[in-house]
Amino acid sequence: MPLLSSSSVSRFPVLCPSPSKPQGLTYRGLGIEKQKNVCSQRTVLTGFSSRNLGFVISAAGGKSGSSVEYDVPFPSDYTQLLQQAKEATELAIKNDKQLMEIEFPTAGLDSVPGDGEGGIEMTGSMQLIREFCDLVISPEKYTRTRIFFPEASEVTFARKSVFGGCSLKLDYLTKPSFFEDFGFVSKVKMADRVKPEDELFIVGYPYFNVNEMLVVEELYKEAVVNTSRKLIIFNGELDRIRSGYYPPFFYPKLGALSQTFLPKMETVYYIHNFKGRNAGVLFRCYPGPWKVLRKVRNKYYSVHEQEDMPSLKQVALEILPST
Repeated sequence: MPLLSSSSVSRFPVLCPSPSKPQGLTYRGLGIEKQKNVCSQRTVLTGFSSRNLGFVISAAGGKSGSSVEYDVPFPSDYTQLLQQAKEATELAIKNDKQLMEIEFPTAGLDSVPGDGEGGIEMTGSMQLIREFCDLVISPEKYTRTRIFFPEASEVTFARKSVFGGCSLKLDYLTKPSFFEDFGFVSKVKMADRVKPEDELFIVGYPYFNVNEMLVVEELYKEAVVNTSRKLIIFNGELDRIRSGYYPPFFYPKLGALSQTFLPKMETVYYIHNFKGRNAGVLFRCYPGPWKVLRKVRNKYYSVHEQEDMPSLKQVALEILPST
């Protein structure tokens, strides 16, 4: 049976009913409300909106290649974004990609990290992960999919809200330790969490604590390598590692990931915004090229394309100013 669904139906009410919640349930300051339609119930985050922006894609310069012909417009809202991410993921899995990244802002399609409060952004990612799973995973594969959240408390919250009544397996990367108040947590041994029937792992926003991404690498090594399993990192803010945000002297293991772990990853969907005088966007939808979009009067034009991911510094200091 295929891992992914062949249709674009986004709800499976029998296997994974949309969550119901106790009145007034909140997490990290973000409320959750329940809305109903004719067929099913759906959970939405209060204060979390899809922004309908205007976008124009024009011809671009830069390096060319076979994938340049694969043209995907910048999404107008989160519904279109998730559909694009779904199609990119399906194609990547079809092409036997095992380690994948999906990264985009959750406080608005034109936002940057930090625009929203950290807890709200994480809870927004949790909702979008649920929406993504409903689109991508076929009903018979729900019990063979394991979703990892950073901490055990996140799993508890997810089961009471967004993933309530869902047959997807929920798990966690770290657990509190005696020194939690000082920023220390205990890593969870991945070999003890994974089950033989697991086929797909989705890891949600593993960036708040430095140990989380190290556990993700362990998960990849112990449970994905030399198997047919797939691993998707969802909004992991991997650019922190790519850009050297964590000084290698203080975080040698984390810094090493940029050489040992990240090169093995396929970024199947990506949006990073740049603000200021040279505003723009770095955008990619697999298998297409990396595009730099320039913002002019609330419209976005493709000004540069290339096959490999440019650094954020290169985009900000070289590509955008030159256009």
